[in-house]
Amino acid sequence: MPKYTATKLTPLLESHDMPGTLKFYTEVLGFSCAAKFDDLSWFSLSKDEIEIMFCMPNEHRNMPKAVMSGSLYIKTNEVEQLWKSLKDQCEIGYPLDDFEFGMREFAIYDNNGYMLQFGRELE
Repeated sequence: MPKYTATKLTPLLESHDMPGTLKFYTEVLGFSCAAKFDDLSWFSLSKDEIEIMFCMPNEHRNMPKAVMSGSLYIKTNEVEQLWKSLKDQCEIGYPLDDFEFGMREFAIYDNNGYMLQFGRELE
């Protein structure tokens, strides 16, 4: 196994609706656009300690449909307040609930169909 130091993980996801994705993440979820190409074929978003990038399909990444077998899990101490502000604006994956593994969480889908889960540890 090679020795290396991993310093950060930044998801890079495809979108077939880059303007809609930019709007969803900035206006609904409160992310900031940290950088973007003029033609909007790629951009990077950030919120506090979270960074995510989106790109249009291209010769290096050309999936016919945006697909991800997992989800993006975002920890937040304000999960209840966030649920109240998002539940009527987004497609719901599952509502706010407490789970036996010690988390209070909920899930929504973004405009691309990616599942976003938000949770905090139970006291």
